[in-house]
Amino acid sequence: MKKTIIIFAVAFLTVCGCSKSGNSNSGGTETIETTLFGTGPYYALGFSFSTGSQVSTLASPGPDITLLALPDNEGNVGSLMLQADNFKDSFFKFGEYSSNSDAQTAYNNLTSASVSQWEATADSVKPYQVWLYRTGSDTYAKFRIVSTVGEIRSGIAYGSCTFQWKYQPDGTLTFPSK
Repeated sequence: MKKTIIIFAVAFLTVCGCSKSGNSNSGGTETIETTLFGTGPYYALGFSFSTGSQVSTLASPGPDITLLALPDNEGNVGSLMLQADNFKDSFFKFGEYSSNSDAQTAYNNLTSASVSQWEATADSVKPYQVWLYRTGSDTYAKFRIVSTVGEIRSGIAYGSCTFQWKYQPDGTLTFPSK
């Protein structure tokens, strides 16, 4: 009995002590992929800004954003695209920069914005871009594309996207600095 209690206690402390480095429900760094799971129905993992975590596309509510890898005419991955499933135009490209440091500076300095035209998808996602996102409940996030991968794996278009993000749940496009 004593051995069982000790094993349970160690397991409990291990689970409770684990967390994703740098992630909370208000900001962090995350990677999402195009990998499909399941045996039918199939699902992917997208990202929810309000929970700060990956969410299955079968969940309710589902993820805010999911990633698509789009093949080109030569059979390569031509581009990566982020999409939302909230029936709103939800993406605005704030800027595209020539270096990681320029993108980081723009992201850090993005404390307030106004958007005249939202887009349905974030097309041609690449490193060093800064985007704004509008959720279905009119809360907002900003995110900076850190890195991307687009390639063919086992004959299937594969993509991954790592991004730094900050969520603003109060319904304004005002973000705290850094």
